[in-house]
Amino acid sequence: MRIAMIGTGYVGLVSGVCLSDFGHEVTCVDHDAGKVTRLQAGEVPIFEPGLDAVMARNSEAGRLHFSSDLAGAVDGADAVFIAVGTPTRRGDGHADLSHVHAAAEEVAAALTSPTVVVVKSTVPVGTNRDVQERIHAARPDLRVEIASNPEFLREGAAIDDFMRPDRVIVGAETERARAVMGEIYRPLFLRDFPVVYTDLESAEIIKYAANAFLATKISFIGEIAALCERVGADVKDVAKGMGLDGRIGNKFLHAGPGYGGSCFPKDTRALARIGQERGAPQRITEAVIEVNEGVKRRMVDKLLDLCGGSFNGRRVAVLGVTFKPNTDDMREAPSLTIVPAMIGRGAEVRVCDPQGFREGAALLPGAIWHEDPYEAVEGADLLVTLTEWNAFRALDLARLAGAMRSARLADLRNIYEREAALAAGFDDYAGVGR
Repeated sequence: MRIAMIGTGYVGLVSGVCLSDFGHEVTCVDHDAGKVTRLQAGEVPIFEPGLDAVMARNSEAGRLHFSSDLAGAVDGADAVFIAVGTPTRRGDGHADLSHVHAAAEEVAAALTSPTVVVVKSTVPVGTNRDVQERIHAARPDLRVEIASNPEFLREGAAIDDFMRPDRVIVGAETERARAVMGEIYRPLFLRDFPVVYTDLESAEIIKYAANAFLATKISFIGEIAALCERVGADVKDVAKGMGLDGRIGNKFLHAGPGYGGSCFPKDTRALARIGQERGAPQRITEAVIEVNEGVKRRMVDKLLDLCGGSFNGRRVAVLGVTFKPNTDDMREAPSLTIVPAMIGRGAEVRVCDPQGFREGAALLPGAIWHEDPYEAVEGADLLVTLTEWNAFRALDLARLAGAMRSARLADLRNIYEREAALAAGFDDYAGVGR
């Protein structure tokens, strides 16, 4: 099938590349001509393991194209995906739909034949219906169907998530829209991956509800971790005991410095706002947001205690600043709260992250960047593990401790064991919930 993908951000690029790998002819569209030129040259603008290889393979096969010509891309397309950003709107917590509306209007003006417009962006309830009305008002002469197809991609594992999904959600209310979406995802259906068809509103809610529930698990284990510290329990053992219950599961029960990234913070705020506007307050989600912010502040207090009550004049080495490993994404990362808090109180903060510099250099002014973790800890008073990159899981603890002025370890991802750290020469160790 011929597919136009409007937007080459994280979701649009990954989706477009993977759909071309199914055998479809895909044109990814972006107004940024410079970005399009780089994509045409094979340059991947984001760090996502495996994406470069899949993109190169399908570009060479002639199935994947990049263009700034939206009209040319949608001309004759069987489906037009809208995959533009919906960031949190300043002041009210709602999703900013200006890019979605602009894309819908531009697509409507450019269409030359009947098609299915698919909203891939994460949008509040009623948005797909609104897009449908906007397009029909602009082009009453064309038969244009609407479908909602929310994404469930984990940064760092997006290729596998797209190719082997837990499920594909399709909100579609006409036979033609369902038929087109069924053909697009036929390669997955043939391998028995579930394709779930719903109405438009249910598809929109599924996306928000799923992310809010996962965020709830993270905030819940964060609160349990605080309790474990007070009573002398180990949150890793608690999480394991909980997770072995099949009704709960072991995923998203890893205590740490709170959730971040492009989805959970934005989607929980949007869901809370939707509930307020519709007279159905989402009190659990509101509490999850509040708890997550409190977890980040508690991490700062933990580091402050390890520094004797003052950051002033202290040298702190931070390993990992992206919101999770295997991505270069800094959006809403806990580091954006923790690192500035230390710098603002007089600490010299040294940062080491395999992929964080491109975005982090501007977001963490005053931080000193190092490529080698052993260089970062030279003369440090405190070492903080903030993102659990594989490169940080098996470091030589004795070498780290020996290079520090004052060997203290704040293990905010529980990568190491207290006994091992102390045996390696650290004077003090603090994990999360332990």
